[in-house]
Amino acid sequence: MTTRFNSLLSIRPEISSAKIHDETSAEEAFQNKTLRPIIKLQHNLLIAVFKNYIVKHKNVFSNLSLEKQINYISNAIQKDIKFRNALKGMIIGQFTVEEYELYIQNSSALNKRMMTIVKERLIQSIQLFTPTEIFQKV
Repeated sequence: MTTRFNSLLSIRPEISSAKIHDETSAEEAFQNKTLRPIIKLQHNLLIAVFKNYIVKHKNVFSNLSLEKQINYISNAIQKDIKFRNALKGMIIGQFTVEEYELYIQNSSALNKRMMTIVKERLIQSIQLFTPTEIFQKV
C-alpha cells in the first residue's frame, strides 16, 4: 500500500539547483527541499488562481504598465490576506506530516520565503496574464 508520504514525494519535481550543504540553515534547507519543489509542482494551479484573481478584481491588471503589474502582483500577495492564505493552503496541503511539523516550528519565516518564491514565479509568468490568455483559460 502506497502511503501519502511516498505519494507526495514521488510527484514532486527535482530541482537540481536546490542544493543543501552542511552550512545551509534549516530554513534554507526546508525551502530547497520542500517549498521550491512544491511551488514548481503547483505552478499551473498558481497561474490559474492568479488569473481568476485578476478577473474577480475587475480586470484592471491588463491596463497597467509592466511596473505597475509587478506591483499589483506584490500587493495581491502581501496585502490581500484571503488570497495569501489561499496560496499558502495550496502549498501547505502538499506537505507531508513531517514537513508540516518542521514548518510550524518557524512558520513566519517560512511563509515569507514561500510567498517570495510564489511572487517571483508569478512575475516570471507575467506574459500569461494578458487579456487573451486570461479569458481563454478561465
